Amino acid sequence: MDHDEIVRLYGPWRPHTVDDVVDMFADYSGRWWIAGGWAIEAYTGVERDHGDIDIGIPRDEFQLLREHVRARFDVWAADRGTLRPLVAVEEHLSETCNNLWLRQSGADPWEYDVVLTTIHDGAWSYRRDSRVGMSLADAHWQRDGVRYLRPEIQLLYKAPGLRSQDQEDFGLIAIEGVVGV
Repeated sequence: MDHDEIVRLYGPWRPHTVDDVVDMFADYSGRWWIAGGWAIEAYTGVERDHGDIDIGIPRDEFQLLREHVRARFDVWAADRGTLRPLVAVEEHLSETCNNLWLRQSGADPWEYDVVLTTIHDGAWSYRRDSRVGMSLADAHWQRDGVRYLRPEIQLLYKAPGLRSQDQEDFGLIAIEGVVGV
């Protein structure tokens, strides 16, 4: 589904910036990083429109995130085309759930898309093929104290869908010399 179809079915997104995420995570004790188009923009310096902002966290820190945002946001599991509110504190995620969507209430726009990443022994692995991976430290880079997902990993996640904006991101990264064309 493209962004317009997602908005039509599930509702709009409130625009946020990296600074908004930094503020939200100011006193968070877990690990987090910026992913998605914002990670590509930070790496290339080329600005573009964003439908949302993606934040990555380790899957096993899901409950820590819920506790951190519970007074501000409702947490929903976005799982293979379905959305389900996570109401009960002890509620667990299915293994197929890769994203959490956050919003203040059912009457409000979505605020943040949280990408759940499986980490084993300090290493990131690609969810579609666990043979592809690297240390979590190498999977990120930093600018101004903010961690970002490496562009080549972000492009790997984008490759199966390859929307027009993803194709533009591939072109930008190829120009930067990170990914061979």
